[in-house]
Amino acid sequence: MPVGPVEYVLIGFPENRFSGEIAPALADLIESETIRIIDLVFISKDADGTVTTFEYDALDETIEFGQLPGEAGGFLGEDDITDAAEQLEPNTSAALLVWEDTWATPFAVAVRNAGGVILGGERIPYEIVEAFFEEVAATD
Repeated sequence: MPVGPVEYVLIGFPENRFSGEIAPALADLIESETIRIIDLVFISKDADGTVTTFEYDALDETIEFGQLPGEAGGFLGEDDITDAAEQLEPNTSAALLVWEDTWATPFAVAVRNAGGVILGGERIPYEIVEAFFEEVAATD
């Protein structure tokens, strides 16, 4: 089975303020075959630093994640979750997502077939990109 690039993202919610707002946006990406969710874990760190993981149906605010198309789970291990939890400040929750960029599968297959290997890559923070485009707009 051809597989596109797979990446993870850890989305923090200070003061444990989850919102169901991102679930419909994820559903749109899945239904348009832009991404495929491979795993999704919710993590919470309380004020004293105690870490808890929970399923989407544990909170009213996360119940909509159960409606996402497809099946996900089993990819992330305890070490992955522990590493993610270490990045959380006390009194913060997070969604740890692993997804396949299905939109890039044909390109990824072509790179592999050509004998290419990815030597590096990183997500460029939104603030840097936003500042660049603001600067470009100001010079036009």
